[in-house]
Amino acid sequence: MITLRQLRYFEAVTRHLHFGKAAAECAVTQPALSQQISEMEATLGVPLLERGARRIAVTPKGEEIARRAVRILGEIRDLTDFARHGGGVLSGPLRIGVIPSIAPYLLPKALPLVQRTYPSLELQLRETQTGALVDELAQGKLDVVLMALPVRDPAFDSLPLFVDRFLLASQAGSTASVAGFASPEMIPPDRLLLLEEGHCLRDQALTYCRIPRSEKVSGFGAASLSTIMQMVANGYGVTLLPEMCVAVEARDARIVLSRFGEPEPQREIGLVWRRSSPRRGDFEALGRLLVAAARPALDDDSPLDAGATPAIAPELARA
Repeated sequence: MITLRQLRYFEAVTRHLHFGKAAAECAVTQPALSQQISEMEATLGVPLLERGARRIAVTPKGEEIARRAVRILGEIRDLTDFARHGGGVLSGPLRIGVIPSIAPYLLPKALPLVQRTYPSLELQLRETQTGALVDELAQGKLDVVLMALPVRDPAFDSLPLFVDRFLLASQAGSTASVAGFASPEMIPPDRLLLLEEGHCLRDQALTYCRIPRSEKVSGFGAASLSTIMQMVANGYGVTLLPEMCVAVEARDARIVLSRFGEPEPQREIGLVWRRSSPRRGDFEALGRLLVAAARPALDDDSPLDAGATPAIAPELARA
């Protein structure tokens, strides 16, 4: 009989492709971890790993079993959640992942609101790129992720919260800053400043500007929007800035923001969780608080048009 311990050990090895790193993550010795995986292979009657002198590889059957192991471990986590959180809404531990282009701009407003409304909630935050967060969500290491939608994996469910429009940020006095409404045609690929590979905001900007990923774009790539906005302020290029970020990132007088003509580029922000999770009620309650926190970030703090309001998902419009 395969054990959950064996599944955890095997999943860690397939992710790291390294016995030592997997053993360290699982807090066991490398021989103990290796023995458990060997016993798992003996039980299944198939080789799961190809072991070489300097590297290991996952066999085709091992890859399928690894995918199933991730799903099983996530469902075990959800079973535990069902037992622990059958009572009050948003109480006890909640592990949430947030992408970097949302966390610094929404959380300062959202966290105090969450704490006041649900004081018994033990919130644990993880901020990193979308791909890593989705992987950790599938593995059961996170309960829910706040990110740009959509997510197309049928193992996940999602709740749209609001729409965040993009603005063109350019240096004051540049051609782009005095052209009225912006358009994709105004953005030379070699002048477009982007976050580094792996950030969904980079992909969204390339898609809107209709720039193939194979085409030459600015060689500059940053890990944060703050760095990009400093480059814009000093005339090194232009960028697409989410409206949510305006109050923090566009305070420099050397930066000018322009709206795009219709249809405006935008991203839909929402919560994503495993479809097997029993905590949908928690996530909906959290979503209502996030929408309440986002309203001033997308409205009152915007220097462009104070009458603008974020497009709120219908099911949360009463928040």
